[in-house]
Amino acid sequence: MAARQTKLIRLVVGVLLLCGANLSGSGATPPQSSNSGPARRVVSLVPNVTEMLFAVGAGPQVVGVSSYDDFPPETKALPRVGALLDPDAERILSLRPDLVVVYGSQTGLEGQFSRAGIRVYPYRHGGIDSILQAIGDLARLTGHPADGDRVIRDVRSQLAAISMRVRGQRRPRTMVVMGRDGGALRGVYVSGGIGFLHELLDIAGGDDVFGDIKREGVQPSSETMIIRAPEVILELHPGDPPPADALQKERMAWNLLASVPAVRTGRVHLLYGGHLVAAGPRIGRAAEAFARVLHPSSFK
Repeated sequence: MAARQTKLIRLVVGVLLLCGANLSGSGATPPQSSNSGPARRVVSLVPNVTEMLFAVGAGPQVVGVSSYDDFPPETKALPRVGALLDPDAERILSLRPDLVVVYGSQTGLEGQFSRAGIRVYPYRHGGIDSILQAIGDLARLTGHPADGDRVIRDVRSQLAAISMRVRGQRRPRTMVVMGRDGGALRGVYVSGGIGFLHELLDIAGGDDVFGDIKREGVQPSSETMIIRAPEVILELHPGDPPPADALQKERMAWNLLASVPAVRTGRVHLLYGGHLVAAGPRIGRAAEAFARVLHPSSFK
């Protein structure tokens, strides 16, 4: 389980670094095809997009998913076709899809499927607006536009409610950690000033200590983290929490930065759950999780 969680963390960081480099405010350009009817057989290489497909009612049309898909539970019974770095094109083609969702960086794969006459949706991570646009795009491509509109309204409503709940509260300087080596402060990746995690933190009432760096992912040194002096550290893990002793060990790794205010005051929070890092329909839950840690008095 620990090895799988490490792979998931690396995938999240890799996606942000590889797919977030070209940010235009939109999830993807909707594919053009002579086949204009709703897609009936969809393969998704992007776990958060798979969530979108199920959320808008297109779950029964999904015939293949990535190696890392585990939500919703129905995905566990579907064929696996690789992921960002190891897509199995032959396996995908054998599933006879009429729509394939790829990462925006998988241009070679996109071209291969397009030449085969298969519609392709190249997804790029971005901000909240790009997530909502992707939900709407996929709903239309699969014949569920009304359900897409409903999901978008629900997400916007959730985010607005969180923002209202923390309104007027002091905004602590916060560092959002997306990944690091287990038991150590090596390989630390944090959220920068672009992307959905940065925007969710803003909605939840925190000020991003790396908000001035206009990248989705930043790899700071220990010295830089000391200088930035976050008052709160939110460390995000996509899997389930480990046993209590292992959890304590992970939290204690931050003691090496004892001069950092968040460490000194005990405001280092290790948060677990796939919803925290999935750029999809569950971002409202992620915003609430952030807000509950940053402003617990607003939820009493």
